[in-house]
Amino acid sequence: MKSINLNEFKVSIIGSDSLGVRSLATFVNVCGKNIGIDLGASLAPRRYGLPPHEIEINKLNETLNQIEENLKISDIIIITHYHYDHYIKEKPGLYFGKKLFIKDPNKNINRSQYFRAKVFLKENKVEENAEINIADGNSYKIDNITLEFSKALWHGEEKTKVGKLVMVRILCNDKSIIFGSDIQGPGNEEALEKLIEWKGAELLILSGPPTYFAGYKVSQESVEKGLENLKKVIENKVANIIVADHHLLRDTRYKEILKDHYKVAKENNVSLLTAAEFMGYEVQQLEARRKELWKK
Repeated sequence: MKSINLNEFKVSIIGSDSLGVRSLATFVNVCGKNIGIDLGASLAPRRYGLPPHEIEINKLNETLNQIEENLKISDIIIITHYHYDHYIKEKPGLYFGKKLFIKDPNKNINRSQYFRAKVFLKENKVEENAEINIADGNSYKIDNITLEFSKALWHGEEKTKVGKLVMVRILCNDKSIIFGSDIQGPGNEEALEKLIEWKGAELLILSGPPTYFAGYKVSQESVEKGLENLKKVIENKVANIIVADHHLLRDTRYKEILKDHYKVAKENNVSLLTAAEFMGYEVQQLEARRKELWKK
């Protein structure tokens, strides 16, 4: 498995929208431990009125196979929220015997995520067969590693119907990386403040705002706020490398949208990349190109 070396960290982004699937699946080897973060992936059931193309389905299966292999060798598994592209709901046995750090399934959670968590943890007996640790607002020391979790934060704009999530900072030997999950920019001030508090990381991985939904499922104002806050994250040098992906990469115009962000990143000596670029691969916006795929 290919990984990128960043001081104490070996980082592999296994799945992302720039790698052809809905995902931010990340695997980190740090100070002797394997940490899997949001190891899941999915496809949009419909886009442009079309179902997934065979190329997308093949890519999803390939990604899920790799995710399963990484789940098996993970010492620590982090689940930032209960959307299906962030864990494998169909195979609860993969989590048995593991040390899990999870978004609180009972507090600061919307109805949909509450029931998904209940099925995953209780009905599928993950709770009985794994070591469960609540992430929200907590900090844990495991040998030389510290896991610091944010409190529950909005999944993008404040009061969004899709609920809340947690971010995580992983520290070892005074070096850190941050996994910002689906904060969409960030689309709210609390997430921005936490990221600035954590600044100085080697790497930040987060979801950019869902520009493809602007004025439709998400307000134009919310998307603009997410873009504005992403610029602030860059200006504050929250990390040397910032990977902005996931929802943002469902828009083929992402490079034009980020035109000013790239300038600010250059001025501040920050690398602003997609997950594919970070991993050294070609960008594959399969969902965003679904119409084109079906025409072929």
